[in-house]
Amino acid sequence: MKYDEKRAFMRINMDSEMRYRLVDSSEFKTVRCTSLSGSGVSFVSAQSCDEGIAMEINITPQSAITPAFTAFVEVVRVEPLDNSEFEIAAAIKTIKG
Repeated sequence: MKYDEKRAFMRINMDSEMRYRLVDSSEFKTVRCTSLSGSGVSFVSAQSCDEGIAMEINITPQSAITPAFTAFVEVVRVEPLDNSEFEIAAAIKTIKG
């Protein structure tokens, strides 16, 4: 594990719908959010993307504990999975008011 990826916040495992769009696009894609923390998010997507790109995300958790929210994130890691999908990790930069 890279030093800069050590967790400063507790991670919550999730299985919630998430929508994202690249900041230079108006097209949203729906993916599955797998974890959320105070500083980042992980999700599984059928499409890969490049590290360093910026996205707007919308998460609607299945639990009343975590409210729905919109944030701007930067992709920090993309890893292929065995099932032709990709696990994507992103750092939360700002939460939209």
